[in-house]
Amino acid sequence: MDFAYDARTEELRERLLAFMDEHVYPAEQIAEEQRAAQDSPWATVPVQEELKATARKLGLWNLFLPDEEYGAGLSNLQYAPLAEITGRSPQLAPTALNCAAPDTGNMELLAQFGSPEQRQRWLRPLLAGEIRSAFAMTEPEVASSDATNIGTRIRRDGDCYVITGRKWYISGAMHPDCSVFIVMGKTDPDGEDVRRQQSMVLVPRDTPGVEVRRAMSVYGYEDHYHGGHAEVLFHEVRVPVANLVGEEGGGFAIAQARLGPGRIHHCMRLIGMAERAIELMCRRALDRTAFGKPLARQGVVHEWIADARVQVEQLRLLVLKTAWLMDTVGNRGAHTEIQAIKIATPRAVVRIIDDAVQLHGAGGVSQDFPLAHLWASARTLRLADGPDEVHQRSLARRELKRYA
Repeated sequence: MDFAYDARTEELRERLLAFMDEHVYPAEQIAEEQRAAQDSPWATVPVQEELKATARKLGLWNLFLPDEEYGAGLSNLQYAPLAEITGRSPQLAPTALNCAAPDTGNMELLAQFGSPEQRQRWLRPLLAGEIRSAFAMTEPEVASSDATNIGTRIRRDGDCYVITGRKWYISGAMHPDCSVFIVMGKTDPDGEDVRRQQSMVLVPRDTPGVEVRRAMSVYGYEDHYHGGHAEVLFHEVRVPVANLVGEEGGGFAIAQARLGPGRIHHCMRLIGMAERAIELMCRRALDRTAFGKPLARQGVVHEWIADARVQVEQLRLLVLKTAWLMDTVGNRGAHTEIQAIKIATPRAVVRIIDDAVQLHGAGGVSQDFPLAHLWASARTLRLADGPDEVHQRSLARRELKRYA
């Protein structure tokens, strides 16, 4: 792509592209072999730690945080093309750069809303890549796409909060280094304002009453590299009042502030996933022959490749526009565009990866190519951070208001 980035972004892009070619792609197969040889599939594989050490030496660390006190000081527009590159190897690259969800969102949350003590205890080791974290919001008993439905209770009892509830698809919770949960629940379940009923508290994983019950699969995958997606129960879990994040009743607003950057980061990485799929599609089309001629000479294959390129270029420009708006007018000012990319990007990328799977035949759904896992990840992002329909509803309402 010939898009003109600023000098710093271009320098980091070149450094990151070299890191991917020299270290990340060759490590993908090694990581699979090491994981198969380990007693626990959740433990970090040695090659992942090697990648992290190399990334730190190269200055490719915490690139997502715009606050120079904590991260690289990049704007959203500067970070966008870098996140895209990491999306080409979503299992290894984001973690290698300490730019993997859910830790990114949790670090942003602590940097913005955490107390000095909370930042010292939890944010500092997260920034150093010494621990992992989880964000406990989604619940099985309610439609969590409407955050006002959250059923977990956070009850004040003297100098403590007592948490009772059941969460699931809590990303990162199976990782042995996951040390803290940011738990969203209701401190004022009967409050008049449904958006002021929720609060967030920090719960160390080793707190009595925390039960990590099981790993939830995603289309059959357990996502071992990122610590899985667990079902977690909180049985009368007691934590100090000082573990409250922000203020009582501020949980809904904090969640929205956390999810905004997370949505654009996912879309950036999705574009990288689509680029990887296009590359695999083109290589396959040139290497394989069917019905007397290369797949690259089949008309339908031309359509898949051409459509994929057009869609990726369109999506990239929309994501870059959104990143620029977030930098210049803030998340509220970019609200429509954030929703637009969250609707459009996963849908298009799922289709691109699906065409690549089709072109690979049986290999496309096998473990010999990354396409099946890429498809599962992209399809899941039509649900994660709010399903398509929620964003469509909100975006349409805003659009209609212009003509009311």
